[in-house]
Amino acid sequence: MFLTKTIENNPSIIKAAFALHQNNLIRPDSYVIDLDVLLDNALKILRCAANSSIKLYFMLKQLGRNPYIAKKLMELGYEGAVTVDYKEAKVMMDNKIAIGNVGHLVQVPRGELEEIMLYRPQVMTVFSLEKIKAIDEICAKHGLKQDILLRVWDDGDKIYPAQEGGFYLPSLKMQVEQILKLKNVRIAGVTVFPAFLCDDENRDIEPTKNARTALKAVEILKFLNIKVKQINLPSQTCCANIKKLSLLGATHGEPGHGLSGTTPLHAKSNQPERPCVVYVSEVSHNHKNTSYCYGGGYYRRSNVENALVGTGLEDSQKVRVLPPAVDVIDYYFGLNGEQQIGQTVVMAFRFQAFVTRSDIVLVENCSSEKMKIVGIYDALGRVL
Repeated sequence: MFLTKTIENNPSIIKAAFALHQNNLIRPDSYVIDLDVLLDNALKILRCAANSSIKLYFMLKQLGRNPYIAKKLMELGYEGAVTVDYKEAKVMMDNKIAIGNVGHLVQVPRGELEEIMLYRPQVMTVFSLEKIKAIDEICAKHGLKQDILLRVWDDGDKIYPAQEGGFYLPSLKMQVEQILKLKNVRIAGVTVFPAFLCDDENRDIEPTKNARTALKAVEILKFLNIKVKQINLPSQTCCANIKKLSLLGATHGEPGHGLSGTTPLHAKSNQPERPCVVYVSEVSHNHKNTSYCYGGGYYRRSNVENALVGTGLEDSQKVRVLPPAVDVIDYYFGLNGEQQIGQTVVMAFRFQAFVTRSDIVLVENCSSEKMKIVGIYDALGRVL
Protein backbone atom coordinates (compact mmCIF):
# COMPACT_ATOMS: atom_id res chain seq x y z
CA MET A 1 0.00 0.00 0.00
CA PHE A 2 2.81 2.44 0.88
CA LEU A 3 5.78 0.76 -0.79
CA THR A 4 5.89 3.00 -3.87
CA LYS A 5 5.59 6.20 -1.86
CA THR A 6 8.20 5.02 0.64
CA ILE A 7 10.67 4.26 -2.15
CA GLU A 8 9.92 7.67 -3.64
CA ASN A 9 9.92 9.81 -0.50
CA ASN A 10 12.06 7.97 2.06
CA PRO A 11 14.36 5.36 0.47
CA SER A 12 16.73 5.66 3.44
CA ILE A 13 14.41 3.69 5.71
CA ILE A 14 14.28 0.87 3.16
CA LYS A 15 18.07 0.82 2.81
CA ALA A 16 18.39 0.80 6.59
CA ALA A 17 15.94 -2.09 6.91
CA PHE A 18 17.89 -4.22 4.43
CA ALA A 19 21.20 -3.42 6.15
CA LEU A 20 19.93 -4.13 9.65
CA HIS A 21 18.49 -7.50 8.70
CA GLN A 22 21.38 -8.57 6.47
CA ASN A 23 23.75 -7.86 9.37
CA ASN A 24 21.59 -9.87 11.80
CA LEU A 25 20.86 -6.81 13.94
CA ILE A 26 17.11 -7.28 13.74
CA ARG A 27 14.83 -10.29 13.43
CA PRO A 28 12.18 -11.10 10.87
CA ASP A 29 8.76 -9.80 11.89
CA SER A 30 10.07 -6.33 12.75
CA TYR A 31 8.61 -2.92 12.12
CA VAL A 32 11.49 -0.50 11.51
CA ILE A 33 10.73 3.15 12.27
CA ASP A 34 12.74 6.11 10.98
CA LEU A 35 12.58 8.17 14.16
CA ASP A 36 13.98 11.35 12.60
CA VAL A 37 11.32 11.47 9.90
CA LEU A 38 8.57 10.54 12.34
CA LEU A 39 9.47 13.43 14.64
CA ASP A 40 9.76 15.79 11.67
CA ASN A 41 6.26 14.72 10.60
CA ALA A 42 5.02 15.27 14.15
CA LEU A 43 6.48 18.76 14.26
CA LYS A 44 4.88 19.69 10.92
CA ILE A 45 1.46 18.59 12.18
CA LEU A 46 1.99 20.43 15.46
CA ARG A 47 2.83 23.67 13.65
CA CYS A 48 -0.19 23.35 11.38
CA ALA A 49 -2.35 22.78 14.43
CA ALA A 50 -0.93 25.79 16.26
CA ASN A 51 -1.70 28.01 13.26
CA SER A 52 -5.34 26.85 13.41
CA SER A 53 -5.66 26.85 17.23
CA ILE A 54 -6.10 23.07 17.31
CA LYS A 55 -4.71 21.04 20.22
CA LEU A 56 -3.32 17.56 19.64
CA TYR A 57 -3.25 14.27 21.51
CA PHE A 58 -0.99 11.66 19.91
CA MET A 59 -2.13 8.11 19.18
CA LEU A 60 0.56 5.42 19.35
CA LYS A 61 -1.28 2.09 19.30
CA GLN A 62 -0.29 1.59 15.67
CA LEU A 63 3.38 2.02 16.67
CA GLY A 64 3.16 -0.47 19.51
CA ARG A 65 2.25 2.00 22.30
CA ASN A 66 5.88 3.01 22.21
CA PRO A 67 6.94 5.01 25.28
CA TYR A 68 10.17 6.33 23.76
CA ILE A 69 8.24 7.95 20.92
CA ALA A 70 5.68 9.24 23.43
CA LYS A 71 8.39 11.03 25.41
CA LYS A 72 9.78 12.62 22.25
CA LEU A 73 6.32 13.84 21.23
CA MET A 74 5.78 15.38 24.66
CA GLU A 75 9.09 17.22 24.27
CA LEU A 76 7.84 18.65 20.96
CA GLY A 77 4.78 20.11 22.68
CA TYR A 78 1.93 17.61 22.27
CA GLU A 79 -0.84 17.80 24.90
CA GLY A 80 -0.53 14.14 25.85
CA ALA A 81 -1.47 10.67 24.70
CA VAL A 82 -4.85 9.43 23.58
CA THR A 83 -4.79 5.88 24.87
CA VAL A 84 -7.04 3.65 22.84
CA ASP A 85 -7.51 1.25 25.75
CA TYR A 86 -6.74 0.79 29.44
CA LYS A 87 -3.67 -1.32 28.71
CA GLU A 88 -2.15 1.48 26.66
CA ALA A 89 -3.03 3.89 29.46
CA LYS A 90 -1.01 1.72 31.85
CA VAL A 91 2.03 1.84 29.53
CA MET A 92 1.87 5.64 29.50
CA MET A 93 1.40 5.77 33.26
CA ASP A 94 4.37 3.47 33.86
CA ASN A 95 6.49 5.80 31.74
CA LYS A 96 5.15 9.04 33.24
CA ILE A 97 3.53 10.23 29.99
CA ALA A 98 0.60 12.65 30.33
CA ILE A 99 -2.73 11.16 29.29
CA GLY A 100 -4.92 13.53 27.33
CA ASN A 101 -7.86 11.27 26.53
CA VAL A 102 -8.63 7.76 27.76
CA GLY A 103 -11.62 5.55 27.01
CA HIS A 104 -11.90 6.05 23.28
CA LEU A 105 -12.23 3.66 21.56
CA VAL A 106 -12.16 1.19 24.47
CA GLN A 107 -13.97 1.98 27.71
CA VAL A 108 -12.02 1.75 30.97
CA PRO A 109 -13.12 -1.39 32.88
CA ARG A 110 -14.50 -1.12 36.40
CA GLY A 111 -11.41 -2.56 38.05
CA GLU A 112 -9.04 -0.16 36.25
CA LEU A 113 -11.03 3.05 36.73
CA GLU A 114 -9.62 4.20 40.06
CA GLU A 115 -5.95 3.80 39.21
CA ILE A 116 -6.34 5.56 35.86
CA MET A 117 -8.44 8.37 37.31
CA LEU A 118 -5.89 9.01 40.07
CA TYR A 119 -3.33 9.55 37.29
CA ARG A 120 -5.53 12.55 36.31
CA PRO A 121 -6.23 12.25 32.59
CA GLN A 122 -7.39 15.49 31.00
CA VAL A 123 -10.60 13.88 29.76
CA MET A 124 -12.25 10.47 29.84
CA THR A 125 -14.43 9.42 26.91
CA VAL A 126 -17.60 7.64 28.03
CA PHE A 127 -20.23 5.59 26.24
CA SER A 128 -22.90 5.23 28.95
CA LEU A 129 -24.58 6.79 31.96
CA GLU A 130 -23.55 3.76 34.03
CA LYS A 131 -19.86 4.40 33.35
CA ILE A 132 -20.27 8.07 34.27
CA LYS A 133 -21.89 7.13 37.57
CA ALA A 134 -18.94 4.85 38.35
CA ILE A 135 -16.54 7.71 37.59
CA ASP A 136 -18.60 10.05 39.78
CA GLU A 137 -18.42 7.63 42.72
CA ILE A 138 -14.62 7.38 42.52
CA CYS A 139 -14.36 11.15 42.26
CA ALA A 140 -16.47 11.50 45.40
CA LYS A 141 -14.24 9.03 47.23
CA HIS A 142 -11.08 11.04 46.46
CA GLY A 143 -12.47 14.57 46.30
CA LEU A 144 -11.91 14.88 42.55
CA LYS A 145 -13.67 16.46 39.59
CA GLN A 146 -13.31 14.66 36.25
CA ASP A 147 -13.90 16.12 32.80
CA ILE A 148 -15.64 13.70 30.42
CA LEU A 149 -16.27 13.55 26.69
CA LEU A 150 -19.52 12.02 25.48
CA ARG A 151 -19.11 9.64 22.57
CA VAL A 152 -22.21 10.31 20.40
CA TRP A 153 -23.78 8.62 17.41
CA ASP A 154 -26.83 8.87 15.19
CA ASP A 155 -28.58 6.82 12.54
CA GLY A 156 -26.63 6.69 9.30
CA ASP A 157 -23.24 7.32 10.93
CA LYS A 158 -20.30 5.21 9.82
CA ILE A 159 -19.31 2.98 12.72
CA TYR A 160 -16.82 0.17 12.30
CA PRO A 161 -17.76 -3.29 13.62
CA ALA A 162 -16.64 -3.88 17.21
CA GLN A 163 -16.56 -0.11 17.79
CA GLU A 164 -20.26 0.44 18.41
CA GLY A 165 -21.50 2.38 21.42
CA GLY A 166 -22.15 5.81 22.83
CA PHE A 167 -24.99 8.25 23.40
CA TYR A 168 -27.74 8.18 20.77
CA LEU A 169 -28.33 11.70 19.49
CA PRO A 170 -32.17 11.73 19.69
CA SER A 171 -32.03 10.81 23.41
CA LEU A 172 -28.94 12.86 24.26
CA LYS A 173 -30.79 15.74 25.91
CA MET A 174 -32.59 13.41 28.32
CA GLN A 175 -29.40 11.57 29.22
CA VAL A 176 -27.40 14.76 29.72
CA GLU A 177 -30.06 16.00 32.13
CA GLN A 178 -29.37 12.86 34.19
CA ILE A 179 -25.61 13.43 34.04
CA LEU A 180 -26.02 17.00 35.28
CA LYS A 181 -27.44 15.65 38.54
CA LEU A 182 -24.02 14.14 39.34
CA LYS A 183 -21.75 16.44 41.32
CA ASN A 184 -18.27 15.17 40.55
CA VAL A 185 -18.13 14.94 36.76
CA ARG A 186 -18.10 17.75 34.22
CA ILE A 187 -19.18 17.36 30.61
CA ALA A 188 -16.26 18.89 28.72
CA GLY A 189 -17.47 18.09 25.22
CA VAL A 190 -18.08 15.41 22.64
CA THR A 191 -16.27 13.05 20.33
CA VAL A 192 -17.04 10.62 17.49
CA PHE A 193 -15.14 8.17 15.32
CA PRO A 194 -14.32 8.38 12.49
CA ALA A 195 -14.87 12.10 11.99
CA PHE A 196 -12.81 12.18 8.77
CA LEU A 197 -12.05 9.69 6.01
CA CYS A 198 -10.06 9.79 2.81
CA ASP A 199 -12.22 10.34 -0.29
CA ASP A 200 -10.59 8.17 -2.97
CA GLU A 201 -12.28 10.00 -5.83
CA ASN A 202 -11.27 13.48 -4.71
CA ARG A 203 -7.97 12.35 -3.17
CA ASP A 204 -8.68 14.42 -0.12
CA ILE A 205 -9.70 13.98 3.50
CA GLU A 206 -13.35 14.86 4.06
CA PRO A 207 -15.59 15.04 7.15
CA THR A 208 -18.02 12.18 7.67
CA LYS A 209 -21.63 12.32 8.79
CA ASN A 210 -20.27 11.42 12.23
CA ALA A 211 -18.65 14.86 12.39
CA ARG A 212 -22.01 16.51 11.75
CA THR A 213 -23.50 14.37 14.51
CA ALA A 214 -20.86 15.71 16.89
CA LEU A 215 -21.73 19.29 15.97
CA LYS A 216 -25.44 18.63 16.55
CA ALA A 217 -24.56 17.19 19.95
CA VAL A 218 -22.61 20.35 20.77
CA GLU A 219 -25.71 22.44 20.06
CA ILE A 220 -27.73 20.28 22.47
CA LEU A 221 -25.10 20.76 25.18
CA LYS A 222 -25.05 24.51 24.63
CA PHE A 223 -28.86 24.61 24.81
CA LEU A 224 -28.50 23.04 28.28
CA ASN A 225 -26.05 25.82 29.25
CA ILE A 226 -23.03 23.52 29.24
CA LYS A 227 -19.73 25.19 28.41
CA VAL A 228 -18.23 23.02 25.68
CA LYS A 229 -14.45 23.05 26.06
CA GLN A 230 -13.58 20.21 23.72
CA ILE A 231 -14.89 19.09 20.34
CA ASN A 232 -12.63 16.17 19.54
CA LEU A 233 -12.84 14.94 15.93
CA PRO A 234 -10.27 12.16 15.40
CA SER A 235 -9.24 10.05 12.40
CA GLN A 236 -6.80 10.95 9.64
CA THR A 237 -5.41 13.92 11.58
CA CYS A 238 -2.52 15.35 9.58
CA CYS A 239 -1.56 18.62 7.90
CA ALA A 240 -4.09 18.02 5.12
CA ASN A 241 -7.13 18.22 7.38
CA ILE A 242 -6.08 20.53 10.23
CA LYS A 243 -7.78 23.53 8.60
CA LYS A 244 -10.92 21.46 8.07
CA LEU A 245 -10.92 20.60 11.76
CA SER A 246 -10.76 24.29 12.57
CA LEU A 247 -13.46 25.28 10.07
CA LEU A 248 -15.81 22.71 11.60
CA GLY A 249 -15.23 24.22 15.03
CA ALA A 250 -13.17 21.36 16.43
CA THR A 251 -10.76 22.02 19.28
CA HIS A 252 -8.75 18.78 19.25
CA GLY A 253 -7.32 16.25 16.81
CA GLU A 254 -5.53 12.96 17.40
CA PRO A 255 -2.78 12.17 14.87
CA GLY A 256 -1.84 8.52 14.64
CA HIS A 257 -0.99 7.38 11.12
CA GLY A 258 -0.43 11.03 10.30
CA LEU A 259 2.70 10.87 12.45
CA SER A 260 4.12 8.07 10.31
CA GLY A 261 2.90 9.46 6.97
CA THR A 262 0.67 6.44 6.45
CA THR A 263 -2.92 7.60 6.19
CA PRO A 264 -4.74 6.42 3.03
CA LEU A 265 -4.15 9.89 1.57
CA HIS A 266 -0.40 9.42 1.92
CA ALA A 267 -0.60 6.28 -0.20
CA LYS A 268 -2.19 8.21 -3.05
CA SER A 269 -0.37 11.56 -3.03
CA ASN A 270 2.65 13.40 -1.69
CA GLN A 271 1.92 15.17 1.57
CA PRO A 272 4.05 17.20 4.02
CA GLU A 273 4.48 14.05 6.15
CA ARG A 274 6.69 11.31 4.70
CA PRO A 275 6.24 7.56 5.26
CA CYS A 276 8.71 6.30 7.82
CA VAL A 277 7.75 2.72 8.76
CA VAL A 278 8.54 -0.54 6.96
CA TYR A 279 7.98 -4.18 7.82
CA VAL A 280 10.95 -6.54 7.60
CA SER A 281 10.89 -10.29 7.14
CA GLU A 282 13.03 -13.05 5.64
CA VAL A 283 12.41 -15.74 3.06
CA SER A 284 11.91 -18.98 5.01
CA HIS A 285 11.24 -21.61 2.35
CA ASN A 286 9.68 -22.41 -1.02
CA HIS A 287 6.70 -24.60 -1.79
CA LYS A 288 4.93 -25.19 -5.11
CA ASN A 289 6.32 -22.11 -6.88
CA THR A 290 5.52 -19.88 -3.89
CA SER A 291 8.01 -18.63 -1.33
CA TYR A 292 7.12 -17.92 2.27
CA CYS A 293 8.53 -15.28 4.57
CA TYR A 294 8.06 -15.12 8.33
CA GLY A 295 4.85 -13.52 9.56
CA GLY A 296 3.55 -12.18 12.84
CA GLY A 297 2.87 -8.59 11.82
CA TYR A 298 -0.14 -9.05 9.59
CA TYR A 299 -3.09 -6.70 9.98
CA ARG A 300 -6.11 -7.76 7.96
CA ARG A 301 -6.86 -4.21 6.77
CA SER A 302 -3.26 -3.72 5.67
CA ASN A 303 -3.98 -3.73 1.92
CA VAL A 304 -0.49 -5.15 1.41
CA GLU A 305 0.30 -5.72 -2.27
CA ASN A 306 4.03 -5.96 -2.94
CA ALA A 307 7.36 -6.55 -1.23
CA LEU A 308 10.99 -5.93 -2.07
CA VAL A 309 13.11 -9.10 -1.86
CA GLY A 310 16.90 -9.12 -1.93
CA THR A 311 19.95 -8.04 0.06
CA GLY A 312 19.59 -4.29 -0.53
CA LEU A 313 17.33 -1.75 -2.20
CA GLU A 314 19.45 -1.61 -5.37
CA ASP A 315 19.51 -5.38 -5.99
CA SER A 316 15.97 -6.11 -4.82
CA GLN A 317 13.05 -7.16 -6.95
CA LYS A 318 9.43 -6.25 -6.41
CA VAL A 319 7.35 -9.36 -5.71
CA ARG A 320 3.62 -9.82 -5.29
CA VAL A 321 2.57 -10.57 -1.70
CA LEU A 322 0.03 -13.31 -0.99
CA PRO A 323 -1.26 -12.33 2.46
CA PRO A 324 -2.70 -14.99 4.77
CA ALA A 325 -6.46 -15.40 4.89
CA VAL A 326 -8.19 -13.61 7.76
CA ASP A 327 -9.30 -16.91 9.31
CA VAL A 328 -5.80 -18.40 9.73
CA ILE A 329 -2.78 -17.64 11.91
CA ASP A 330 -0.24 -15.50 10.06
CA TYR A 331 2.73 -17.81 10.45
CA TYR A 332 3.92 -16.69 7.01
CA PHE A 333 3.29 -14.25 4.18
CA GLY A 334 3.27 -15.85 0.74
CA LEU A 335 5.40 -14.35 -2.04
CA ASN A 336 4.76 -14.98 -5.71
CA GLY A 337 7.35 -17.32 -7.26
CA GLU A 338 10.36 -18.97 -5.67
CA GLN A 339 12.82 -16.66 -3.89
CA GLN A 340 16.27 -17.28 -2.43
CA ILE A 341 16.02 -18.56 1.13
CA GLY A 342 17.46 -16.14 3.70
CA GLN A 343 16.96 -13.00 1.62
CA THR A 344 15.46 -9.91 3.23
CA VAL A 345 11.84 -8.98 2.59
CA VAL A 346 10.69 -5.38 3.01
CA MET A 347 7.03 -4.31 2.88
CA ALA A 348 5.17 -1.07 3.57
CA PHE A 349 1.48 -1.46 4.38
CA ARG A 350 -1.17 -0.16 6.74
CA PHE A 351 -0.23 -1.44 10.18
CA GLN A 352 -1.52 -1.71 13.73
CA ALA A 353 1.49 -3.03 15.59
CA PHE A 354 -0.29 -3.41 18.93
CA VAL A 355 -2.40 -6.29 17.60
CA THR A 356 0.68 -8.19 16.35
CA ARG A 357 3.56 -10.13 17.89
CA SER A 358 6.18 -8.02 16.09
CA ASP A 359 9.34 -6.28 17.24
CA ILE A 360 9.40 -2.47 17.03
CA VAL A 361 12.81 -1.14 16.00
CA LEU A 362 13.55 2.58 16.40
CA VAL A 363 16.36 3.86 14.19
CA GLU A 364 18.09 7.25 13.98
CA ASN A 365 20.26 8.72 11.20
CA CYS A 366 18.93 6.34 8.54
CA SER A 367 20.38 8.49 5.77
CA SER A 368 23.95 8.61 7.12
CA GLU A 369 26.81 6.34 8.11
CA LYS A 370 25.93 7.11 11.73
CA MET A 371 22.72 5.07 11.56
CA LYS A 372 21.97 3.42 14.89
CA ILE A 373 19.27 1.45 16.63
CA VAL A 374 17.82 3.55 19.46
CA GLY A 375 15.87 0.67 20.94
CA ILE A 376 13.94 -2.50 20.23
CA TYR A 377 10.53 -3.01 21.84
CA ASP A 378 7.74 -5.52 21.68
CA ALA A 379 4.38 -4.56 20.21
CA LEU A 380 3.07 -3.56 23.66
CA GLY A 381 5.74 -0.98 24.42
CA ARG A 382 8.13 -3.11 26.50
CA VAL A 383 11.88 -2.95 25.97
CA LEU A 384 13.42 -6.11 24.52
